[in-house]
Amino acid sequence: MEKWNRTTGSDFVLLGLFHHIQAPKVLFTFICLIFLVTLTGNVMMMILIWLDSRLHTPMYFLLSQLSLMDLLYSSTFVPKITIDFLSGRNTISYINCGIQLFLFMTLVGTECLLLAVMAYDRYVAICHPLHYSVLMRPAICAFMVTGTWLGALINALIHVVYTLNLPYCGSREIHHFFCEIPALLKLVCADTSLYENGLYVSGVVFLLIPISAILGSYGKILSTVLGLGSNLGMKKALATCSSHMIVVSLFYGTAIFKYFLPKAYHTAEQDEVISVFYTILTPMLNPLIYSLRNKDVAGAFRKVLGR
Repeated sequence: MEKWNRTTGSDFVLLGLFHHIQAPKVLFTFICLIFLVTLTGNVMMMILIWLDSRLHTPMYFLLSQLSLMDLLYSSTFVPKITIDFLSGRNTISYINCGIQLFLFMTLVGTECLLLAVMAYDRYVAICHPLHYSVLMRPAICAFMVTGTWLGALINALIHVVYTLNLPYCGSREIHHFFCEIPALLKLVCADTSLYENGLYVSGVVFLLIPISAILGSYGKILSTVLGLGSNLGMKKALATCSSHMIVVSLFYGTAIFKYFLPKAYHTAEQDEVISVFYTILTPMLNPLIYSLRNKDVAGAFRKVLGR
């Protein structure tokens, strides 16, 4: 009974983004605006891809999955932030903390793997165009997407179950705006060094390996495009790939900084700011980057407006 009270007997307290900000209302308004743009942009992308038959290709199928993930991803955090700010209560129950952590780890893991799949899609399209219809046929596309979801879900389940069964004692204040493993581990009154090694291994699988595959894919694409000597083909390929690389740099760069840089080099406040990039800003920027730099998406949007 004592162990149960120690681990689940009271709510956690999320100190949030606003406790050390001089103008919290300005930041809150900014976050709400970002969330509205995120909802609008990602829903619009999914609707356009669904309505326009010209966008029924592997690349846009993967892009629709990215929009779905970003929509769910942002909805995991911003509504809770809004409720806490308006109510003045920053508590989160043990169960809800576990649910939030599970959703976060599943969605962030899936997006890490999906971005690598998207890079592979562009690699096949540009470097092996004659085999594209075979290598990226619908069955294989669906298999890869399903694999990203299942892999991330299993990883999240393992980490959430283990993390929530650790002994929490002393302060229940989480120096973060959502339940994230590094912030939770600071409240544990036990040696977590072995588990942190396991967390590091997950980071290698879901961050370093995918970004290595992405960089390898785009290295091959660059060498192939330069070898063709076609200015038009080069511009088209680089336009598509540069959009993807902007997303990759923002998403992976901040996550790698957070999970692989030694703790001595970043504070809890810096971790909160870094987390804003891959939890709130990136889901908004993804549809903007892809739609503003993509003629097919712009054409589909004009076609829907014309209706």
